[in-house]
Amino acid sequence: MSEHVEWSEAESSAPSAPAAVTPADAADAARLVAFGLQPKLQPARDQEYTELLRRYREDPAFARLADAVAAGLGLVVLEVSPRAGMAVTAAEDSVFAVRMGDYARRTAADSGDRFLHGLAHLAVAALAFPRPEDLADDSYIGRVTVNGVDAFVRQACRRLEERAEELGENTDPATDAPGLEAAWRIWARRSATGATKDARRPAASTTGIVAKALAFLTDSGFLQRTGDDGGGTYRTTARYQLQVRDMAGSAAMAELLELGVVPVTDGTASLLPAEDTEDLELVADAGLPFHS
Repeated sequence: MSEHVEWSEAESSAPSAPAAVTPADAADAARLVAFGLQPKLQPARDQEYTELLRRYREDPAFARLADAVAAGLGLVVLEVSPRAGMAVTAAEDSVFAVRMGDYARRTAADSGDRFLHGLAHLAVAALAFPRPEDLADDSYIGRVTVNGVDAFVRQACRRLEERAEELGENTDPATDAPGLEAAWRIWARRSATGATKDARRPAASTTGIVAKALAFLTDSGFLQRTGDDGGGTYRTTARYQLQVRDMAGSAAMAELLELGVVPVTDGTASLLPAEDTEDLELVADAGLPFHS
């Protein structure tokens, strides 16, 4: 009798086997990832999305399953929260990765413009979150304008040119050379606005390139358009903050910020006037989701 009691006690104290993953669990995890691939969808406006987010936070096994589904699709989970939803970004080998070359080809035929589009996205990120604490503060909202981003890049071009001259480097534009150095040289000589017969902004102008970048970020759920001032005014979203955090360590972004064009302010992104900038038409209150 005692042996039976001892066996029963040992049996009851043994750890229970983890519940098997069911097809329904896998479907729910995939559904959550699918919600994450709809960046404009706000969790608060979809009951199923809200419930799956709650399950992710409260059920570790389900969270691991959802993470595995995302990883299998080549996605990196940046954050899962009520404010950002399931925020994911595409790894370089993911079918969801957006290539800068493909993006640029949709906007212009000139291969040199690829670097200009990349610089525009880099500038938007740097101007929207000019300080490390802005990226660390979940409540921070960056604000940018089309004209402000263009003016910011032109100031950066001026600083880079001055630095090149001090070092005795060649400052002639090299349109077929990759990288930030080539991009600023091309940008500096490109018209800011251009002109069309119907007064539209030419896509090849630098403000046209910035407008394209901001429109893309808006369509991707990273920005929200708030007005028409300054060529178009935008505010950042939680997803964009997470995206910029992920790319903040890039050498190009660090170099752009180290130029000192963006001042430390009260949180409202603005431009730091440089010397001899009367021709830059600076705009006050101006505020990379790509693989190479």
